[in-house]
Amino acid sequence: MAYFSAPVYDYNMKYSAAQTKQLSELTLQLKNKLAFAEADINSLVEILNFHEYRYYVLNEPLISDTEYDELFHALKALEAKYPNQVNQNSPTQRVSSDLNSDFPTVEHTVPMLSLDNSYNADDLNDFDRRVKELSGETEVSYVVEPKFDGSSIALLYKNNQLVRGATRGNGVAGEEVTQNVRVIQSIPLTAELDKLGIARAELRGEIVIRKDVFDEINAKRQANGEKLLANSRNSAAGALRVKDPKEARARGLDAFLYQLGYAVDVDGNDLLQTELVRHHDNIAHLASLGFKVPVTESKLCKNINEVAAFVQEWEEKRDSYEYEIDGMVIKVNERHIQNKCGFTAHHPRWAIAYKFKAKQGTTKLLDVEFQVGRTGAITPVAKVEPLALAGVIISSISLHNEDIIKQKDIRLGDTVLIERAGDVIPYVVKSMEELRDGSESPIVFPTECPVCSSKPEKPEGEAVWRCINAECPAQIEERLIHFVSKDAMDIDGLGKDIVRRFYASGYLKTVEDIYQLPYEEIEQLEGWGAKSVQKLKNGVEASKNRKLEKILYALGIRHVGLGTAKILVKEVEHLLELKDFTQERLVELQDVGPKVAQSITDFFAIEKNIELLHNLESLGVILEKPAADEAAGGKVLKGLTFLFTGTLSKFGRNEAKDMVEENGGKTVSGVSKNLNYLVVGENAGSKLKKAQELGTVNIISEDEFLNMIQ
Repeated sequence: MAYFSAPVYDYNMKYSAAQTKQLSELTLQLKNKLAFAEADINSLVEILNFHEYRYYVLNEPLISDTEYDELFHALKALEAKYPNQVNQNSPTQRVSSDLNSDFPTVEHTVPMLSLDNSYNADDLNDFDRRVKELSGETEVSYVVEPKFDGSSIALLYKNNQLVRGATRGNGVAGEEVTQNVRVIQSIPLTAELDKLGIARAELRGEIVIRKDVFDEINAKRQANGEKLLANSRNSAAGALRVKDPKEARARGLDAFLYQLGYAVDVDGNDLLQTELVRHHDNIAHLASLGFKVPVTESKLCKNINEVAAFVQEWEEKRDSYEYEIDGMVIKVNERHIQNKCGFTAHHPRWAIAYKFKAKQGTTKLLDVEFQVGRTGAITPVAKVEPLALAGVIISSISLHNEDIIKQKDIRLGDTVLIERAGDVIPYVVKSMEELRDGSESPIVFPTECPVCSSKPEKPEGEAVWRCINAECPAQIEERLIHFVSKDAMDIDGLGKDIVRRFYASGYLKTVEDIYQLPYEEIEQLEGWGAKSVQKLKNGVEASKNRKLEKILYALGIRHVGLGTAKILVKEVEHLLELKDFTQERLVELQDVGPKVAQSITDFFAIEKNIELLHNLESLGVILEKPAADEAAGGKVLKGLTFLFTGTLSKFGRNEAKDMVEENGGKTVSGVSKNLNYLVVGENAGSKLKKAQELGTVNIISEDEFLNMIQ
């Protein structure tokens, strides 16, 4: 039977009643003090941090803003007088005087995956059924939390200190924004995570701006003649990337922590698998250490019916809540059930987002343009009178295909009801037929491609008309844009706008042209110079060594995403080997269905596509797995066993395991005579001592391990 309990937590455990009284009395003493001395620095730091917690985390201030400011300025003056006494955890140290000129990319300890979505009770029941089927459990408890409409953040704490803040980025790596994170006063600079046995942890959360604070910011901007901020979500995301932390602080950022994503002890043991095994308890632990977490907004539910009732309750009161939320997140409470459910490449199977009903509005349909994509799909795009909806100005909306236009009887000149699905993608819900005055006219789908004038076709079983001319300029341009995109060849210096410019000027007509650009001519173009051309040249050269799955994805084969590409390249040593794969062989592979298999065989059946791959290879693009994968590099650790201990700074625990296995070795869980190498990070404990006593184990550093595989 699944574990279930709903204990009442004291979320104000960071300061007990006695400590609160003591710090309040100390505050009164210091407020009445006429002159401050060096000995008062630590007391001021302690009480200011206490009052920041009361104000920014609990929203229960005990002193006025003016009183806080007086004590803050007193501390600042003392620290200026006694600089050797400045404490890194002092509230005065949140803002650095240095400006960030760049935000380096850093890898997350564990990936920050997206969430699958649901929109009604049926979706929640399906989710519950899948969880039970995957886990084999008959009863599952869930934690329901607000889905904050802000900017995701990952906070890395090491030995109780905040050492890094990073944006979500692509989920695997994000931008390091530590200086801007430090100014957010609801984020502790230090937290006693060692009380939970944690030496290193990565916390996940959302950077948000309270509604009233956002309104105040916009009011000030309006008074100063500045451009108004569109919505709090974009403002929060933008504030994380400003170069001056003082500007970030001026945006009034706040932070809710909702996940303990990674936690290890001094020996590197994963505490989320052994000690911290219930999500609801973990959130309570974080609250007790001073983090701002969704407390009254969350609930531990014993079944999916309780979940459905709770999300419905919140949907009805979302507008009265002081922060923007666009739904609720439902998570399996117990770690062992999460482990059984596992993950897809996109999302955890043990969590789902329940999206609230999208915001709606009406506007006028002025015109319809027909756009041609890289696969030849002709998409009707509605041009409407600009409409402000959920903080975004909408002027263009995809109508998807001819069938939808006919089904909804959408006409030019109609007043249409617009909805933002999940507060992200706008679409036309319906035409307001009762408002027609007779001036409306039908939308006529083109009988020829709007770009190349070829006769389009509508494949059987599909709703989309396609231009079948592979030489259609619109398709070529879109294929080029896809080829150089970040998830594909990721060519630095060759973005969408530059591709369009080079295509129009004749520098790019085919994919092969990317590797034969006339750099000397480009350098003479307006806006270009030696530095930007060198950046472009470096980006093009670097792309020649992309992983096979990226190259395959870059080819733009219909229905073949990056995840499918990874599955396919595992089966080959050279990309051209895929031309010999039959549909029967392809459908045997994981996640490859008949439609995907048909698309792959169709692509490789075209001689021009085979010629493209040969041409790319002759231009230096590597289409085969490097020899290192098969020889020295790939099997350099063959037959060797490894164990990692202490706090690792060069890579995460899972990444270390992957590196060992990719190079032919294997990891073990304990020190024994069968262990070949113990890789030691900081603060290594009993495993290091045991290895030293054993005398047969090679003890190496992280750098020495990296040298072995490089």
